Amino acid sequence: MTIDQHIEELRAELRNAVDPIERREIMEDLEMALAEREAMLAEAEGHYSSDPPF
Repeated sequence: MTIDQHIEELRAELRNAVDPIERREIMEDLEMALAEREAMLAEAEGHYSSDPPF
């Protein structure tokens, strides 16, 4: 599963979730997945490096 597929699945789950606790957990997972995708894109574009600065 790609990160984009995972994000879309989480968005679909969030639309259908009615329990406040479940919604909060899904929102947290979605935020993490979005941040992960942003980091992946930044690294691919050369804006971010996970290498130490020394």
